Amino acid sequence: MDRPASDALPPLPAAFTALLDAVIPAEHRPMVEASYVEPKDVVVRHNPLHGTPLALAERALGALGAEPLPGVEGVWRVPAAARAALTHHPLVGQGALAIQGAASQAAVWALDPKPGEEILDLAAAPGGKTALIAARMGNRGRIAAVEPLRARFFRLKANLQRLGVTCAQLYLKDGTQVGRLVPQRFERVLLDAPCSSEAQFTRLDPASWAHWSPRKVRASAALQARLLRSAVQALKPGGVLVYSTCSLSPEENELVLDALLRQRDDLALEALPWPCPLPAVAGLGAWQGRPLHPDLRLARRVLPSRWTDAFFIARLRKAG
Repeated sequence: MDRPASDALPPLPAAFTALLDAVIPAEHRPMVEASYVEPKDVVVRHNPLHGTPLALAERALGALGAEPLPGVEGVWRVPAAARAALTHHPLVGQGALAIQGAASQAAVWALDPKPGEEILDLAAAPGGKTALIAARMGNRGRIAAVEPLRARFFRLKANLQRLGVTCAQLYLKDGTQVGRLVPQRFERVLLDAPCSSEAQFTRLDPASWAHWSPRKVRASAALQARLLRSAVQALKPGGVLVYSTCSLSPEENELVLDALLRQRDDLALEALPWPCPLPAVAGLGAWQGRPLHPDLRLARRVLPSRWTDAFFIARLRKAG
């Protein structure tokens, strides 16, 4: 069945369109607009913890028309038309393949975990990033995976078991309290913070923004600030913290970090060590006429495209 023409689809909320006007450079706007009116390609990765050989995964995905992402081994882009076939593929059900967006994976690429380290995943459910951290560590070391909501906690547990993660210890706990309980404990911390979920928007389904509002953005930012302070407290001197959201709003991204950087002089942003080129732009240097911390230009806002979702990623180093 043909998709409806874009002018026949419901428009995005006016406040969100104004946000796009403010944060998306003009040269990228056609790509971003198109991403809201067409099904996206699916990104999937090989899970080395499962034991299925990479070559077998390559053959299975080749039959679905998959193309490898440049610069990163074992990650492919599958055409949108093959989404259902991929979702129901036995290798996905078994955990040999994991469907995971490129921007979501990029948060772990930025964290750059190493075998033997002790790592905190402060908002871990549903577990995709936790599992990728474990894969990068070869299940050697320890991951403390924290989730405060019971239903999401058990979903996290089930997903990690299916994906063969054995180095994670799970905690049903409020992440804002973790830094106080275990100060300066972890060599790396990932905070993929709860957010207003702007990455989910599509004009093909108006329900995707039914619960979004500027008020929700502000509420998300307040929680993110508390979680970020906890993450910094839990990080060892010399350690790396990655802060990410699936939001485009500066209130949830640059402004949260700007407040933190102006409160502490032991934190600095670093360039992101990404192996794969993503459609992204630098963090903002100012917002609504207000200058922001100059380090924020090192952050990246991943743009919505045919194969990527909206995302924001920043990597910070705590002074030794």
